[in-house]
Amino acid sequence: MIKITLNEKPVTLDVDPAMPLLYALRDELKLTGTKFGCGAGQCGACTVHLNGKAIRSCITPVSAIAEQAITTIEGLADTSGNLGESAVQQAWREHKVPQCGYCQSGQMMSATALLSSIPNPSDEQIIEHMQGNICRCGTYQRIKAAIKTAADNSNKHQTAGNVTSANNSGVEYFDAGQITNNKQGA
Repeated sequence: MIKITLNEKPVTLDVDPAMPLLYALRDELKLTGTKFGCGAGQCGACTVHLNGKAIRSCITPVSAIAEQAITTIEGLADTSGNLGESAVQQAWREHKVPQCGYCQSGQMMSATALLSSIPNPSDEQIIEHMQGNICRCGTYQRIKAAIKTAADNSNKHQTAGNVTSANNSGVEYFDAGQITNNKQGA
């Protein structure tokens, strides 16, 4: 029996300790927001938080998370506890980030962890932190804009005049640590 805190609730898992956390979440606990992507921790679709830090659940055995706090996409909430209303989730909707949507729970979990550690990240910090999350649809520019908006909305009471506008025109390219706004038709 492995005890964890899952989305702020105590949970006991009766599974093989070597089982990947992803399978325990999806198959045993029926929390299907966390997705299987590559199974090797390379794509980010399975990202969850372990004590507030982003981890890949597909390569994390359940035994490694005993007695710790896990947050999944189902557990993201605003500061008042309203599920689905975190600054990141609101910004994702505002910028219409998802296309197919498959990677988005992992993207949002990584973005939330980024903003927890760096409340007002630069473009370079966003690119570096989000590099391990792959979006087949190529919505990287919208992801970056949404992260900037979430940071601004989270910090607007602390700092004044920090407004970032999104540029959603053109085709965005992702190149291992660099995003450019290359306008070559769609």
